[in-house]
Amino acid sequence: MWTHRLTLADLPQSLGAFKPVGHVMVACPPDSPLADVVQALRDAGFDAEDILQFDSEEGAAKMQQMIEHSSEFAGFGYEITLMRRYQALSEQGHQWMLVYAPEDAETERVTEVAKRFKVPMAVKYHRLAVEDLI
Repeated sequence: MWTHRLTLADLPQSLGAFKPVGHVMVACPPDSPLADVVQALRDAGFDAEDILQFDSEEGAAKMQQMIEHSSEFAGFGYEITLMRRYQALSEQGHQWMLVYAPEDAETERVTEVAKRFKVPMAVKYHRLAVEDLI
């Protein structure tokens, strides 16, 4: 599994389902100042390379593509449910950040920032589990 920083070109999958191990996926509402959230993460110690941003159109397209190409076995897992939620939020205009946070302390910092900005969803991807943070 992946434990390095990701780019939009290499979003990882397991059985076709989105699985960015060591990262936190954060949904930002359409009216949320994404630049402020990114700056708060930077102030919390994250490098620019740790924060991958994509808009609602990119998010919806990527999730739709992954859903269409996922394995039948992925349809039974929580990851595919999350992908459908991501797609629905993208269609509502939510923006996304995928934050490299492989350690618990980093995950806590991402969660603190996400709560401060009242984001509706933050999910941490571990090797064998997915954890809803918000």
